[in-house]
Amino acid sequence: MTKTVLIIGSGLNAPDAQEWDAGLFEARVVINNAWRIRPDWTHLIHPEDFPADRHPPEVGANQTIVTAQNYVPLQNRLGGFVYAGGTMAFTAGYWALLQLKPDVLGFIGCDMTYAATGNTHFYGTGAADPLRDDISLQSLEAKSARLMALAARAGCQTVNYSSASDSRLVFPRAVPGHRVEAAPVNRAAVRTALNREDELGYYVPSGRYWEIQNQFNAKALRELDEMWLGVLG
Repeated sequence: MTKTVLIIGSGLNAPDAQEWDAGLFEARVVINNAWRIRPDWTHLIHPEDFPADRHPPEVGANQTIVTAQNYVPLQNRLGGFVYAGGTMAFTAGYWALLQLKPDVLGFIGCDMTYAATGNTHFYGTGAADPLRDDISLQSLEAKSARLMALAARAGCQTVNYSSASDSRLVFPRAVPGHRVEAAPVNRAAVRTALNREDELGYYVPSGRYWEIQNQFNAKALRELDEMWLGVLG
C-alpha cells in the first residue's frame, strides 16, 4: 500500500484540500495557519516566531505540534537550511520525509506565487515568506528540485496537488489518489551537487543561518542552484 503524506500550506488554493478523503493520506501535515483548513490534521509545523494567538485553540490526542526543536535536527541531517531553502514549505517536506518516511509527499497551497493585489493567502493577506531578502532563496525552483531529488534517493516521490497555473515547485502535478509517473532525476548530478555543498561547508547547527548569512557567498549559492536545477530530466 502506498503511504502518502499531505502537506498543506497557506496559498490561495489550500482550501481545495478540505474535501479530500482523509483515508488517502497516512498523515496530514499543516503549516502555520493551515490548521484551519482541516480539523483532522495530524501534524502542525511552525517556526519559532509563529504568533501564539494563531495557534489552534485545542490539540487532539492524535495531533502533534512540530517546532524548531523537532525539525532543525532532522533538516540538518540533509544539509541544513542554507542549501534546503529557508521556507516552511521546504522544511515541512524534509521533516516529513525523514520523520514519516512516506512513499509520496503531496503538496497543496505551497506554490509560492503571490497576487500583486488582493488576497495573498487563503486567510487573507500575509507576509510572503519566500519573497523576503534571504540568501537561501535565490531560486525557489532549485530548492524544490533539491527536495525532489533527495526524496527520490529515499524512494519517495514528491508531487504537487495544486491546480494553479503557476508554481515555483518543479514537482509533477497530481491528483490525490492517482499515481503519476515519477519525474526523472540524474543521480550522478545529485552526487555532484551534494559534493559541492560539502566543499562550501555552509552548515549552521542551530538552523539560524540568517544571523550569519553575510558569511555565505551568494554567487557560489547561485551556481549551486544551477547544479540542482541540472539534476532534472
